[in-house]
Amino acid sequence: MKFRISRSALTEAVSQVSKAVSQKTTIPILTGIRATVDEEGLWLTGSNSDLTIQVAVPAQRDDKDQVKVEIIGSVVLPGRIFADIVRKLPGEEVDWVVDERWKTTLRSEQAQFELKGLDPEEYPRLPQLHEDQMFSLPSELLKSMIRQTGFAVSASEARGVLTGVLWQLKEGKLNFVATDSHRLSRRQAEVEAPADFTVDNVVVPGKSLSELAKILQESNGWVDVVLSENQLLVRTENLLFFSRLLDGTYPDTNRVIPQGGKTEIVLSTKELLQSVDRAALISRDGRDNVIKWTVKEEGTVQVHSAAQDVGSVLEEVTAKVSGEEMDISFNAQYMLDALRAVDSDEIQIVLTGTMTPFVIQPADRDDSLHLIVPIRTR
Repeated sequence: MKFRISRSALTEAVSQVSKAVSQKTTIPILTGIRATVDEEGLWLTGSNSDLTIQVAVPAQRDDKDQVKVEIIGSVVLPGRIFADIVRKLPGEEVDWVVDERWKTTLRSEQAQFELKGLDPEEYPRLPQLHEDQMFSLPSELLKSMIRQTGFAVSASEARGVLTGVLWQLKEGKLNFVATDSHRLSRRQAEVEAPADFTVDNVVVPGKSLSELAKILQESNGWVDVVLSENQLLVRTENLLFFSRLLDGTYPDTNRVIPQGGKTEIVLSTKELLQSVDRAALISRDGRDNVIKWTVKEEGTVQVHSAAQDVGSVLEEVTAKVSGEEMDISFNAQYMLDALRAVDSDEIQIVLTGTMTPFVIQPADRDDSLHLIVPIRTR
């Protein structure tokens, strides 16, 4: 195995696959990164029990040579040290040579490293998925859907399926739902899918989606999503991202979303976000990080928080109010997360009672909503 590669292209690819490499694994070879080079370019693969990421560095990009291959082949290199070396190499290009015992030499300008490689045949094969269960959507849309729901998954591994985001697909409409039982976020969007293709209970780990969003940061094209019984594949031009799916049936969340309410308020998303953010400066030192709203019929929302050893804050935000006056208390961080996820200048909040869940959604459309369970303060 012998080739020369652009260091910047190699660095970017290694940083992406490293996200799937774990130092805590019972399978020693999974602490490594698999490298395979042929006439088309270099493929790097990182994997753990939950996640597999393969990134391609094409031989040419924008009519420039990125990989110049002399001898094709494969090797597995220790992931962490390999990533550190690549990041700190001095030159613009890296010469990479592997002998028949997988001893690997990396040379860039005055620096030369020798690493003990491993037999690539011992590295697990990529999962094989059937293309008949596939749909496509813009990567920007997928990133947005992850950002608007992923924060609401449960942080407790004991909660099983609630540590993931539910994916459902019917008649070309993709639905994401996440909840930790104290709050819920839902986002819907149209995607390109076969008319008869439906998905009922695919639950993707929240941690996997967080890594996917980071990897897609620079991606602007379309992505394909392929599903199997226990795996999800997200594919772009130079990326394969596999995630295992969570076992278990996701709870029916539709029954907890209230239909209609007693009080409806419409107000500026930015103004409300800034007001809650200021109130949280006081409440965050309290036990439950509680903020209280008092909704007034004359068109204001009083935002109040207090902490015994810190102090208190009270301010008013102008709003369009219809319905009865109401007091409601809730976790400040839950509200901040929801407001930051709303892509709309104005927000609509529907309250059904002091102790019943309330709905937050964009004022101008119904493709997303957030639900928060209030906190009892007395």
